[in-house]
Amino acid sequence: MKNHTSAYVHMLGDNISTDDIIAGKYKHATMDLARLSEHAFESLVPGFGARIASGDYLAAGANFGCGSSREQAPLILKQLGIAAVLAPSFARIFFRNSINIGLPVLICDISRIHEGDRLHYDPVGHHLYIQGKEELALTPYPDQILSIVREGGLLAYVRSNGGL
Repeated sequence: MKNHTSAYVHMLGDNISTDDIIAGKYKHATMDLARLSEHAFESLVPGFGARIASGDYLAAGANFGCGSSREQAPLILKQLGIAAVLAPSFARIFFRNSINIGLPVLICDISRIHEGDRLHYDPVGHHLYIQGKEELALTPYPDQILSIVREGGLLAYVRSNGGL
């Protein structure tokens, strides 16, 4: 995982489900992540994928990633180039799937973040900054979880370290 530079944040609300991220009708039509990512969040924000620049952040309300265990949901966010997802809480399976693929999911209070703010996440120190404003407190993770994300996911971590 690289040390991210500052990038824009895109805001979403509470209880965003995996079906909101990618509707099942698309998931069953193809496994091509590039094609699937064209439909990300289309029921909530039409054209969302076209607004994303690689390295941008996604901030959402509580319970992000609820619903089914659709593993394509975090894969699509990573395909879009989302640097990290920030929320006060995540659905457990979405959180685990994200860690497994190396997509940082940062638990924090998003109330001081606004659409279009520039954020900077330091994965080495596990710090998040709103550029020009302040540092936001992140819920700390065990060192092994941070190591998995820094390596780019569980498979990369196991390959690099010879196991867990």
